[in-house]
Amino acid sequence: MDAATAVIAEIVAGIEPFDALEQQHIDETLAWLASTDDVFRRVKPATPPRHLVSYVVLVDPAARAVLLGRHRLAGLWLPTGGHVDPGEHPLEAARREAFEEIGLRADFTVVGTDPLFLTLTATVGLDSHDDVSLWYPVRGTQSEHYPLDRREFSTERWWNIDTFALPDTDPHFGRFLAKLDAALS
Repeated sequence: MDAATAVIAEIVAGIEPFDALEQQHIDETLAWLASTDDVFRRVKPATPPRHLVSYVVLVDPAARAVLLGRHRLAGLWLPTGGHVDPGEHPLEAARREAFEEIGLRADFTVVGTDPLFLTLTATVGLDSHDDVSLWYPVRGTQSEHYPLDRREFSTERWWNIDTFALPDTDPHFGRFLAKLDAALS
């Protein structure tokens, strides 16, 4: 296992699973990392067919709200984030994506600099592939306007953690909110 993959395996092994599905995703991800060093997307959209993503979820803990954008390609309400570049640390990818897509220097004081959540998701479409996503909450305030990158998002909206009910989002977003709620409590 090369050094970059070993660092990622250490990060993944350090995630405390919220439920049985997250434990399964962690176990599958650790087995995948042990089997290959080809974990970074090299060619859009699906080479290799499984690769790393850093989600950056803007959270206002006081308002108990999260910011999502309407993603142009996926057609879903999603957090910001993107693919981890070859050799890049996932936390650095989260910092980069926060700056590129939200225009802010990421403040990881919601739950710390480790990812809160891990998911393994098969994308849909002609070029379907598996995203191994590390979810990083970053601090924001609902009273501020954060215009998301219009190349990727058509609009943005704050959503209340307690009343969130949206079918067209990441299939694991409800579970992420439950884990975030537990971390905020």
